[in-house]
Amino acid sequence: MTLTRRTILAATAVAALMPGLASAQDTVTLKLHQFLPAQAPVPAGVLVPWMEKITAESGGRIVFEHYPAMQLGGKPGELIDQVTDGVADVVWTLPGYTPGRFPRTEVMELPFLMTDAEAASRTYWTLGEKYMFDTEFQDVKILGMWTHGPGLIHSKTPITVPADLNGVKLRAPTRVTNMMATNLGATAVGMPVPAVPESLSKGVIDATILPWEVTASIKSSELVTNHTEFPGAPLYTSAFILAMNKDVYDGLPDDLKAVIDANSGLEFSANAGKVSQAADAPARQIAVDLGNTIIELTPEQIAEWKDAAEPTIATWVAEMQAQGIDGQALLDEARALMNENTK
Repeated sequence: MTLTRRTILAATAVAALMPGLASAQDTVTLKLHQFLPAQAPVPAGVLVPWMEKITAESGGRIVFEHYPAMQLGGKPGELIDQVTDGVADVVWTLPGYTPGRFPRTEVMELPFLMTDAEAASRTYWTLGEKYMFDTEFQDVKILGMWTHGPGLIHSKTPITVPADLNGVKLRAPTRVTNMMATNLGATAVGMPVPAVPESLSKGVIDATILPWEVTASIKSSELVTNHTEFPGAPLYTSAFILAMNKDVYDGLPDDLKAVIDANSGLEFSANAGKVSQAADAPARQIAVDLGNTIIELTPEQIAEWKDAAEPTIATWVAEMQAQGIDGQALLDEARALMNENTK
């Protein structure tokens, strides 16, 4: 039993024996740990409002301690273990930071699948609830699942066709996106987003794939001069989760569970994706104001990229099959849901 859960259960027992102390003892403090600076769009626009809303709706009985930028220690790839082990009570992270551990989530990261973040987030939650909660996420309580907006390439040299990536050290966040980078001709370098600025400045990487949203908080547009967009056919997206320690959730009184539940799920996830993508435009404007080159590919040019990315999809489907997962069926369902959810 985690220390946090023991604390909750002990407080509940004391409150039951001493009604006069119930209001003081019934307060639950949850530690939320995540990897981006507090001012980044998702922490500022999704996580903080979410915490404030839960505190308000619980009448102050649930309060949060927010630890951005890995302030509780460890690396981004360790967040999922931290919430499982009780180091943190809630985490926001990428399942893809732990390669191969959450195979079904990878369907959302396949090239040219997503349309926009709200539709992708609805798709992701629907698939997660159907296929993932009782399998790869059985050890945690999933509160939200969403994606960022259209992913694109940010580079020191212009990138227009896949051949332009030959010899380019390209950062990607996850196993699938690294596979995609390799199939597109780049030298793939995997790393979480906090490592990108230093890696660009020191020449460890020449380019990175990111949504516009993140570039403002890490100031990457000051370190590259070219940005390759895929209008109408985003190159990729990343799949995030907001997860809670299962013991901590199970130890809450029913009325506090209801507050958490009311602020979790499909609509919360869809809004998180929407908020994430809404931060793309102002971040893009920073690059424009810096005089950087925005390369907007034509549909004909994008078709060449799609052809180059096909081996990534085929390989992933085969890998899933080897694990006893019908990857093709999952991909087909993801595509159908994406079409259905795209407005």
